[in-house]
Amino acid sequence: MNTLFTPAQVGPYSLGHRVVMAPLTRMRTDAHNVPGDLMVDYYAQRASSGGLLISDATSVSPLGFAYVGAPGIYTEAHAHGWRRVTDAVHAKGGRIFLQLWHAGRQAHPANIGAQVPIAPSAVRAYEHSAIHDENGQVIEVEQVLPRALAPEEIPGVIEEFRYAAALAKQAGFDGVELHAANGYLPDQFLQDGTNHRTDAYGGSLENRARFLFEVLDAIGSVWDACQIAVRLSPGSSYGTMSDSDPHATFGYVARRLGGYGLAYLHVVEPRVRGNDDVAAAASAVSAKDLRRVFKGTLIAAGGFTADSAHRMIEAGDADLVAFGRLFISNPDLPERLRVGAPLNRYDRSTFYGGNARGYTDYSFHSTAPVM
Repeated sequence: MNTLFTPAQVGPYSLGHRVVMAPLTRMRTDAHNVPGDLMVDYYAQRASSGGLLISDATSVSPLGFAYVGAPGIYTEAHAHGWRRVTDAVHAKGGRIFLQLWHAGRQAHPANIGAQVPIAPSAVRAYEHSAIHDENGQVIEVEQVLPRALAPEEIPGVIEEFRYAAALAKQAGFDGVELHAANGYLPDQFLQDGTNHRTDAYGGSLENRARFLFEVLDAIGSVWDACQIAVRLSPGSSYGTMSDSDPHATFGYVARRLGGYGLAYLHVVEPRVRGNDDVAAAASAVSAKDLRRVFKGTLIAAGGFTADSAHRMIEAGDADLVAFGRLFISNPDLPERLRVGAPLNRYDRSTFYGGNARGYTDYSFHSTAPVM
């Protein structure tokens, strides 16, 4: 049997297969960044018995949004909206983790009440944020120069992660995933291209990793370690990220994470930069590299096909594989992969924002022809 369809264990949960839905930015919330009916339908469609879904990146703070229409998890209303999603997933026999997110310097003033984005250091990211223009249309704009967090502000940001984790439990999630990848706030603290601090949160590798591990410890005051996960993107430059020695930096982090007893470590492969496929440098850090030092459950993500995912698991370089774009266009992706059915083609123009088109209107293998 294809290794994708053998049982797996993620923390306390027994899964029936190893096909995971990756966290995907879809920008389809109702007012005030609350999940509504459309998101309930979307997640319910993609839930499967014994399968694991990871939610959209979900902001722990009003200052954490890089994209208009992204979900939040810092109010009771957010928790209530997400509860409807988790109930729908559980009704299908699935499991779902909430990805806890703070965009840091990748936030945009238009999405955070005209405030200046926060970061470990005042270093600009040369990427784009999605905002509404004066006509309410979603447009992309350049990111701005952030301000460096004062030392006395950092405990408050860590508390935002803890409170968001508590709301996630209230919302019925099976666990939480700390988004420390893709150039967002924990990643900004970790890598020396973005962290130029000279205090206890900068300089040495141990100091640069301090924020990530203090956030992890705060989440651990709410959730058991076996229900907590971390996502890293050690080989990606997305978010204008760089580090002088990524093998040392991410090897150190992965080794320390191995002592936590996490549900899993989630690693983005270097052949993916944001939503684009790229040519990865031979020296880039991959899931295979971190597998050497992290002995717990590992999920790999980034441009996988059924065949390459099978080979990854068979080689022992990952335990599960997360699919993103293929899960967007194939709500029944695990079943299609299991029976070898053709896959729907995805439409990039509908990935971000909008309505049901390109979101909940993709066909199922059993009910409609391939698009």
